[in-house]
Amino acid sequence: MPGLLERIQDEMKAALKAGDKPRLSALRLMVAAVKQAQIDQRETLDDTEVVAVLDRMAKQRRESIEQYTQAGRTDLADKERAELAVIQEFLPQPLSEAEIEALIEQAVAETGAASMREMGRVMGWLKPRLQGRADMSAVSRRVRERLSA
Repeated sequence: MPGLLERIQDEMKAALKAGDKPRLSALRLMVAAVKQAQIDQRETLDDTEVVAVLDRMAKQRRESIEQYTQAGRTDLADKERAELAVIQEFLPQPLSEAEIEALIEQAVAETGAASMREMGRVMGWLKPRLQGRADMSAVSRRVRERLSA
């Protein structure tokens, strides 16, 4: 089974042959970001690390969409939405709110966290399980609320 980077490169070739320029552009951005991460780390990335790169890209797109929408630049927001849609095709299925809540409860129980001081341990436990499947900033807010209650 090909790795995630190979799947993205295969999709890039298909988009090139189909003449789908917006999709091709988004796929090229993804490959470039992964290759840059490989250069920065001086090693080949596994699928988990590729997902982390794509997750960062998706987060950047969501933030850009919000800023462009507030500024009234719907043309740029639409371009970012299209890129986000392509990126999300390669990310794992997002978890439901109930699944995220259950994982937060499990993390708190397993780490024995009782106060905000242990938030780092809880987030460290959650991150590999949620990477690419949930908005980590929203998860962080929920963990903060849970630990401060």
